[in-house]
Amino acid sequence: MSFATKPPSAHLNRRALGVTGGSIILIGCLAMAPLAAPPSIAEQQADYAATYAQSFELVSARSDAAAATLGVTARDPYAATPGPETYIQGGTNYDWAKLVLLYAEWPVTDESVTVITRWMRQENYVDSWFTRNNPLNLGAGGYATNGDLVSAAQAVGKALKKNGGYANIVAGFANGAPSGEIEYAIWFSPWSTSKYGNGTRWATSPVPVVQAPASAWGR
Repeated sequence: MSFATKPPSAHLNRRALGVTGGSIILIGCLAMAPLAAPPSIAEQQADYAATYAQSFELVSARSDAAAATLGVTARDPYAATPGPETYIQGGTNYDWAKLVLLYAEWPVTDESVTVITRWMRQENYVDSWFTRNNPLNLGAGGYATNGDLVSAAQAVGKALKKNGGYANIVAGFANGAPSGEIEYAIWFSPWSTSKYGNGTRWATSPVPVVQAPASAWGR
């Protein structure tokens, strides 16, 4: 009695086909699945910022004691002092008053500037304070003419320091004295024979700011 058997190769082929078919189906499924898009640069930056977030406190002012605790060197405050060109560029009666003080090496204080602008008003009024480039009517009986307002400012300090009769005026400006003290010294000095009516004809109201023409400054 004989039995017909299928060749072993047939069983193997079906098994091989089964494995291969399954693999084809799996590969096909993988091929069909959409791939996730990588994060954008903006998303990466946002994620980094969230992960490594930092904070700091800005302190506007710190005491010397706090600075010492933190090992910070405390520094002295500083300020720039305007030079002649600053006042020349400004070109007003107030600038000229400051220029007089600067050239004479006296402190440029509000009190002293007030005195000089009032003095200029007494000598050459307000709108015409630059007449003959001689705001304080210095020299030649008060009618001298200067080349420009710069040389006039230089001449005032020299004239006041040279004459002993103006010693109290010089001391007032040099010490940054109150306006009343300096004005009193002016009234009772040889500067004006009228002595401004012993001060009764000396106006103390605010002096308007008036610009001189560029030519008066030698420009």
